[in-house]
Amino acid sequence: MTDKKTLQLRDPSEQTEAPALKKKGRGWEISEKRLDALHAQAREMRRHSSEAHKVLAKRFAEADLGRYKFTRHAVVGSAIVDFNCHPLGMAIAIDEADANEAIAKRRDKSLESVGIRVMRIKAEDILENIDPVLERITAGMRMRIADRQEARRAHRETFGSSRRRSE
Repeated sequence: MTDKKTLQLRDPSEQTEAPALKKKGRGWEISEKRLDALHAQAREMRRHSSEAHKVLAKRFAEADLGRYKFTRHAVVGSAIVDFNCHPLGMAIAIDEADANEAIAKRRDKSLESVGIRVMRIKAEDILENIDPVLERITAGMRMRIADRQEARRAHRETFGSSRRRSE
């Protein structure tokens, strides 16, 4: 008789580094078939969203966020995040009651290794009192904007001065 193979997930505490990016599957090491399956799953999740997702999506649609837009159930690499703001490199994950904590931590670590900051919010907080949640998201957006501006400034100082020396 053959042994049945099961999927073995590594303990997130054992994994010290996130997987490196490779030039396959739109920048991640993912097959096109897997990527298509992820997009189909995200589409299905958008069709059957939880109440917390619907409430937060409605508030994002009503808010004037300028050039920043949060996409609902977006595929980022090999993960589906609840909301993603690509220009800021920011994702929002809504913690449902039945969520698997180990998988969520591993996904967050993988996303943060490529510069995407993940903000975790409890579904109960969204449903019971959304105003403090929106303030927290706004504060997170301001921090990401400041981080991006500082990185741009440091990049200009580093590479702008080397360009002047070579001229």
